[in-house]
Amino acid sequence: MKLFPNMTGPKRTVAQTVTLVLVMGSLAWASVPFYDWFCRVTGFGGATDVAEAGSDVVLDETITVRFDASLARDMPWTFKPEVREMEIRIGETGLAFYEAHNPTDRPVAGQAAYNVTPYEAGGFFDKIECFCFVEQVLQPGETMMMPVSFFVDPAIVDDREGQYVHTITLSYTFYEIDLPEEFQQADAGAAALTSPMPSAIDTD
Repeated sequence: MKLFPNMTGPKRTVAQTVTLVLVMGSLAWASVPFYDWFCRVTGFGGATDVAEAGSDVVLDETITVRFDASLARDMPWTFKPEVREMEIRIGETGLAFYEAHNPTDRPVAGQAAYNVTPYEAGGFFDKIECFCFVEQVLQPGETMMMPVSFFVDPAIVDDREGQYVHTITLSYTFYEIDLPEEFQQADAGAAALTSPMPSAIDTD
């Protein structure tokens, strides 16, 4: 079966390209783990690197890192960076915090997807520790400060495109996910404890 049987030449190519972009976009946003994998494999969206330790080299040259936060449509949390931007030396380890709050009356689990812009900076932005590496669970009314430690690889100053980057924006989007089983059991137990006891029946 051929797609777009009534189209030929450039029109068919454009239509097929648009369809591919829409399909991949839908698949990517449908699942946070898939989106993260998609970014890492293709480099789409400025996927970052992960480092076990800080850089051994720290340059005198500085770079500005901006922090952005957003929520998926159905995510009930509030979520924001503690500071909007910081200036650090290239190779220096930076530490930033994001604040998340659960205003609901139920536990809510979330997973953060992330990217870096401009995209050519993604391969030089190294995270050492990040709340985005694991799922997060906030209890009703709970507020949590979530840290991310990182550095900008000094190799960026020798890269053909990276050398012109002076500002990097680190963005996170939190999605609601299913509660881990242990939290589901705890939530069910708490609900049972708060349920009203049945009234005693007078048999006299």
